[in-house]
Amino acid sequence: MPPKRPETSWAHSPKHSARRSRPRPGKGTIALAILILLALTVGVKALMSGKKTSASVPISATAGSGGSTSPGPAHRAASGIKTTATKSPPLTPKAWIASLEAKVKGQPGHLQPGSNPSVLPGPIMIADRNNSRLLIVDPKGRIIWQFPSSGDLSQGQTFVEPDDAFFGPTGNHILATQESQFVITAISAQTGHITYRYGHPGTSGSVAGYLNNPDDAMLLPNGNLIAADIKNCRLLYLSPSSPSPVHIYGETTPYCYHQPPLRFGSPNGMFPMTNGNWLVTEINGDWVDEMTPSGQIKFSTHPPGITYPSDSNEVSPGVFLTAAYTKPGVIEEFNQAGSLLWRFAPTGAQALNKPSIAMPLPNGDILATDDWNHRVIVINPNTNKIVWQYGYTGVPGTKPGYLDKPDGVDLAPPYSLLMTHASTIGIPPFTPTSPATPTTGG
Repeated sequence: MPPKRPETSWAHSPKHSARRSRPRPGKGTIALAILILLALTVGVKALMSGKKTSASVPISATAGSGGSTSPGPAHRAASGIKTTATKSPPLTPKAWIASLEAKVKGQPGHLQPGSNPSVLPGPIMIADRNNSRLLIVDPKGRIIWQFPSSGDLSQGQTFVEPDDAFFGPTGNHILATQESQFVITAISAQTGHITYRYGHPGTSGSVAGYLNNPDDAMLLPNGNLIAADIKNCRLLYLSPSSPSPVHIYGETTPYCYHQPPLRFGSPNGMFPMTNGNWLVTEINGDWVDEMTPSGQIKFSTHPPGITYPSDSNEVSPGVFLTAAYTKPGVIEEFNQAGSLLWRFAPTGAQALNKPSIAMPLPNGDILATDDWNHRVIVINPNTNKIVWQYGYTGVPGTKPGYLDKPDGVDLAPPYSLLMTHASTIGIPPFTPTSPATPTTGG
C-alpha cells in the first residue's frame, strides 16, 4: 500500500505558544526566520498535493532476494503502459499469506459438503476467468485476497478474463495471462499494482509487442518470462526490458502443426521440470514434448486416449499429468512412452466439463480446475473421489463460494509451482542480441 500522507499540524507553531516578552530580534535573525517560513510553506504544499510519480520498474525475481523489488533503469512495457514504482514488500511471501489468513480466522468458509480442508497445504490462487478476478482462497473456502480490489488499477488500466496466474519464484509477483485479451500482466502481490505488461489489450498480432492467445506465462528467477503463444504457433522467451522477444521457439505462423523444435502444434503451455527442462503441451495432434532451455527436444509422446491436452506438467521424474479440455473431461497421469498410469473420468453428475489444469499436491492428491462446471476440486487418486471443492457444480456466480469458469490455479507461497521449482528452473541461454537459430526454433 502507498504510504499514508502525513497530516499537516501546526501544534508547535509559535501562534500556539504562550505570549512572553522577548528581546528585539536583529535583522539577521529576521531574515533567517523568513527563510525558514518559506521552506516550511513549500514543504507543506508538497505534502498537501498528495501526488505520486510514475516510473518504470523491472520485475525482480532473483532467487534469494528476500522479497525485495529493486528499481532499475526506466523502460516501457511493450504495450506502452508505464509501470508504477512500488516499495519493497514489507513481509516475506509466507508471512504475507499468514497475515491474510489471520484476518479471516473464525469466519465461516464456503466449501461444498464433504470437503476436507486438510488435503491442502495452504491457500490456493484461482484465476476466475469470467469474473475477471484473481482470488486467494484458504483451505476452508474463505477468500483472503482478491485482485483487482478498489484502488488497484490506475486510470485507464483494465484487467479482463485472466486464464492463468502463477506466483513467481520468490512469491512476490504474480504473472497472469489474459488469453482472450492477448496480454500478459505482472502484478505485485502485496501492493496489488500492475508492474509490467506485454501485449496490447484487446488487439492480437505476431510482430514485436503483440500476442495471439498467450497461455501459461511464467516468471523466471532472472526476471525474464516464458509463455506459450497459441495462435502464433510458438513459445516465447521475453524480457521486461525489450519489446521484442529475446527468443522465439518455433516458427511464427498461423498454421500450427507438430514438428518441434521447428514448428509447434498450437502450444498451450511449457511447465518446468525438475531436471531443468520444460514440458511443452501441443493441442494439435495431442502431443507433449520435453524441451531443453536451448530448444532441443528430448522426447515427444501422446497422452493416451485424449484429443485436447492442456497444461501438462511433471508429477515426478518420468510421471506426467495432463487435463483433457473436453466434455466430458479427463485428468490423467502417463509416462514418457505414453502409457496410462492413472485416470480420473467420472460420469453422471460428477462428470468433468472442460478441465484445463491439474497439478500434484504435496500429499499426492491432485488439484484441478473444472472450468465449465465452475469449480476447483481436489481429487484423491487412491479412491478417485473428490475430497475438496470450492464452487457450485454447474452454477456460475460472483458471491463467496461461487466461481465463473475458473481457468487457472496455483498454490500460494511457499508451496507455489515456481517457488518449489526455483532452484532447478532452466533459463534459456539467449540474450536480446542472440541470432535466430533455426535448429532450436529460430
